Formats: sequence, C-alpha cells, structure tokens
Amino acid sequence: MLEMIKELCALPGISGRENAVRDYIIKKIEGYAEYSIDPLGNLLVFKKGRKPANKKVMLDAHMDEVGLIITAITSEGYLHFTKVGGIDTRVILGRTVKVGEKAVNGVIGIKPGHLVAENALADIPGADELYIDIGASSREEAAEYVSLGDSAWFAGGFVEFGEGFVKSKALDDRVGCAILIEMIRSELEYDAWFSFSVQEEIGTRGAQTAAFSIAPDYAVVVETTTAADISGVKDEKRVCICGKGGTVSFMDRSTLYSKELFDRAFEIAKDKDIAIQPKTMVAGGNDAGAIHKSRGGVKVLTVSVPCRYLHSPGGVIKYSDAEESLKLVKALAEDFAK
Repeated sequence: MLEMIKELCALPGISGRENAVRDYIIKKIEGYAEYSIDPLGNLLVFKKGRKPANKKVMLDAHMDEVGLIITAITSEGYLHFTKVGGIDTRVILGRTVKVGEKAVNGVIGIKPGHLVAENALADIPGADELYIDIGASSREEAAEYVSLGDSAWFAGGFVEFGEGFVKSKALDDRVGCAILIEMIRSELEYDAWFSFSVQEEIGTRGAQTAAFSIAPDYAVVVETTTAADISGVKDEKRVCICGKGGTVSFMDRSTLYSKELFDRAFEIAKDKDIAIQPKTMVAGGNDAGAIHKSRGGVKVLTVSVPCRYLHSPGGVIKYSDAEESLKLVKALAEDFAK
C-alpha cells in the first residue's frame, strides 16, 4: 500500500480535475469489482462479498487535492491564479508547482523584501499579490504552454524519513484512496459500495451526488485530518498524534456524529487490537457533511489518518497509521453491514 500511496500522490488532481487519479484507481481495481462513473466524475464501485449485506455500507474517499487555477497571464508572461480549496497563503510562498496539461515547471513568486515597506514586512501577502513564474518572457510565450483555466499543483516530492514517516503533497486524501483500493482488492465478508468522490476540497460536492446514487444505510468516510503534534502545542490542541492509529471524530464543522457509532468504533478497535484515537478538537469538515444529509439520512463515521502540515506541499503521515486505519475501516464496514 505504501507504493500505491506514493504513486497516487504523484498524480495531479485538483478539485474538478481528478481524471488522472480516477484512471489510476480504475486500473488498480479492474477485475476485482464493478464500477461506473457518474456525470460529476465520481467513481462508484460495487464489491461483492462472501455474503449479501443486511445494511448497505458506503466507503468514501475523495480523489481531489487542493491547488491553484490560472486566471490571467500578464504581458511579461507571469501567471495570476486563485486558490482551489483551503490553502494557507503562508505555505505557498516560493514553492515550486506544475502547471497545465504540459506540466510546466513554475515558481510562486513574491515581491522582494527591499520593495516592501518596513512596517509591512511581517504581513502575509494576499493571493492577488502573488504570481507563478514559468520562465516565459511574454504573454505570447507563456500562452504556448498555459491557458486560462489550467490547474497548477504542488511539486512536493514523496520522501520517507525518520521511523516510518512519509512526506508528500496530496496525502489528503490519496491515503484514503489507497486504503479503499486495498479493501476492493481483498476478500470482503459482505457486499460493499465505494465512492471515490470529486470536489471535496471546494464543498463536498461529489459525495453529495454519490450518496444519493448509492443510497446507503451507513457510510464510513476515510480521510486525513490535521495532526498538530508539533513543538509548542499541548494536550487537546494537538487534535491527534502521528503514530497512535486512525482518528475517529465525534464532531466537526459539518457533522455531529452518532455517539453510538463513535463508541462502537472504539469497542471494535479494542476487541481487534487496532490502534485508534479520538479527534480532540471540533474543526474542519469532510464528505460526511454531505453524505449524512442525503435522501432520508445516513448514519456516518469518519476515520482519518493523522497528517501534519495538511493542505501544503509537504504533508506528513506515519505509515503505520494508514495500516491501522485500513484494519479499522474494514472491521467497521463488516460490523455495519451485518
């Protein structure tokens, strides 16, 4: 699964431009399950288990990553952009990116310090003050490689370091995609339905239509979530900790989860000796926010892999947390199905 995470993270796939990720997943699951693509671009998968499910369970992970979209080309050949998804401007200054269908190399530029007023040096520039430099000398030259509406994505390489840590762009949520692929390629006790959804980062749009089509009784969203286990942060403000297993939420900004399912996750983890931890702050949101309101309502739970520096070119996870999350999601799917 580690190699699969590496390959998935290397693919471009900002919100609304998930084609390469979807094509990769199809190649990995072909022959293991039935699948279809809905009009929005979600990849919907049915995997037959050893037994029919008493309750329909949907497993969801989103394919898209945060990124940029090109809005203008200046006369000097620089590219203006807007952010796609929740990106902190601080993490993109001076970063390298790939742009457009030709994956042109670029750098996010900023006005040099000697041109900034001294009292403004500590200020974070607005996104409209930034630009992408692709080495072009004119609008005409830049337009040979890039068009308005093209996407740009971080060029954060995949690195293994420390004791089982991994750094890459797009770990949110290619880790979740890899976990679901592993499940589809394995034998399952009960029938299961999967959604590799689009456009999560701009409002959980794909999951909304996917849940309507699948019409599940239960859903498990497989995600990453902010791990603030860094220097100077203590206690519950750390949210979750890398190396302590999958993270289960009791509430976030889009969902108040069933206490019954939250407690059940910890019971199952204890019975099966699976590493698990609670998400200790009410923050963020994910596809569960759209899924639980679908049709007549769906009981949902989110299992997240802790990830430091989320929505940046260098997210960090501990790989063992992905393995533990896979065990937990598989056990939950089986329990809910019966």
